[in-house]
Amino acid sequence: MNVNELAQRAGDACYAFLAINFLLGLYHIIQTFRRLKRLAFRNQAQQQTFLDETMQQLQAGQYDAVVDATQDDDRALPQLTRLAVENRRFSYDQLRQIVTEVLQRDVMGDLEYRTGWIATTIKSGPMLGLFGTVLGMMAAFGRIATGEKVEPAQIADEISIAFITTAMGLATAIPFNFFLASINSRIRRLQDSLGAGLVRVLDFLKTRQR
Repeated sequence: MNVNELAQRAGDACYAFLAINFLLGLYHIIQTFRRLKRLAFRNQAQQQTFLDETMQQLQAGQYDAVVDATQDDDRALPQLTRLAVENRRFSYDQLRQIVTEVLQRDVMGDLEYRTGWIATTIKSGPMLGLFGTVLGMMAAFGRIATGEKVEPAQIADEISIAFITTAMGLATAIPFNFFLASINSRIRRLQDSLGAGLVRVLDFLKTRQR
């Protein structure tokens, strides 16, 4: 197998690599949106209702009721609230550290892992497309360089690899970049809402420790 044939086969393989890159990015995008949907309240009013009910129970000293109410709730704020209530015997600084560590590890850590993979597929798409472009042009000019009679259809086929792989790489990077921007915006909103909610719970528990 000569270099031209190798370049042509490698160029054809770029289609598979680009498809895998696309599917990997799409998988993490879908999983991240699903994860965010599970973690967050549908709207601010729903979160406010949860906080008002929880604060009423806490002010009445019904700590077990808060734990029971949040036990099977997969959303981030109820789970972190349950964690804070269950560990209320610790000092405020220790309690805040416990909640922060769980937030970073179990909530933000997973989201950062998935957004990292999405960013990788965005960067890899154009790079794989460029690699296919180079290989396609190598195969085309290599065939011309042999000095043999070359059919235009053969050259067109090899050059088409160059343009198609580039288009496929961009078709991955461009929409995924918008998806990533939307995900990052939702993550920031989740962080803000969690911060506001946890401040109310932790401040109340702090006053009870005095």
